[in-house]
Amino acid sequence: MAGESVLIVEDDPTMLRGLKDNFEFKGYSVMTATDGERGLELALDRRPDLIVLDIMLPEINGYEVCRLLRREGIETPIIMLTAKGQESDIVLGLELGADDYVTKPFSIRELLARANAFLRRRRDEEPQQYAFGEFRLDLAEHRLSRGDAEVPLTPKEFSLLEFFARREGRALTRNDILKAVWGHSVFVTERSVDRCVNTLRAKVEADPADPTYIRTIRGIGYRFEVPQQ
Repeated sequence: MAGESVLIVEDDPTMLRGLKDNFEFKGYSVMTATDGERGLELALDRRPDLIVLDIMLPEINGYEVCRLLRREGIETPIIMLTAKGQESDIVLGLELGADDYVTKPFSIRELLARANAFLRRRRDEEPQQYAFGEFRLDLAEHRLSRGDAEVPLTPKEFSLLEFFARREGRALTRNDILKAVWGHSVFVTERSVDRCVNTLRAKVEADPADPTYIRTIRGIGYRFEVPQQ
């Protein structure tokens, strides 16, 4: 955590101060901006390790800031802050390149936990193995194991699980999953994602109806989460 920097772009001074204080208390170096234009400038010049980005901003809104950063090749994790609860607004932000979202009012503990999860993954080199619960996903061997036993997966199930594991904690839209796992095939729809998720859950979840790892985000898509011990 030492030396990791967070850029917070928020036009509400009370909210901005609270966020800044909490991130600094956790040991992060914090930069702030109160409008989208300044936030974009800081993100491009200072290259923070994480961006917490409000959507409704003066000058340039958060959607445009996110789009411009991704166009410039900036891959810094972005967590959107939004007062909007409409699913279409959240999906738009995610499809423009945001990694996750938190809807106001939100728990600061939840935001800090999600921020730490993104930063923790950035500290590690891209792994070839992912562990969750009793399972171990080995990308090099193209194998999912539970203990000493192999769990049989179809090629699509394996690709889907790999996509999830590489993006642990991210909110993923069905469209994003569809493009990444199925490509540009004209013979599949977003329902194909749901069907593959259901078959995968049957193999990795103790209770597929109440999943631990592959969580549904209503109206949006899915998030792969590994509970911390």
